[in-house]
Amino acid sequence: MKTPPEAYLIFRAELKKAQMEKEKLRKAYEGKLNDLNRELARLKEQIAAQQELMKTTIDYAIRIEEDMDHFKQEVENNKSQRRNSFH
Repeated sequence: MKTPPEAYLIFRAELKKAQMEKEKLRKAYEGKLNDLNRELARLKEQIAAQQELMKTTIDYAIRIEEDMDHFKQEVENNKSQRRNSFH
């Protein structure tokens, strides 16, 4: 069997090097992509927790405001009852 020309052997060696470099770059890219996806998931979790905290804070503020309105009404009712009493 005849040996392949030297240029062909060089081409095959260079092609194999290029394929290995391509595989190395693909693995590096996938690793970075996985890291970014993990970071993104962590940030989404933090945002969700902050949104929940804000919702809880707003609900608490609304409840306090309602309690203050009820207390104000009670004070007004007590004032008017004292004015109407004969004691």
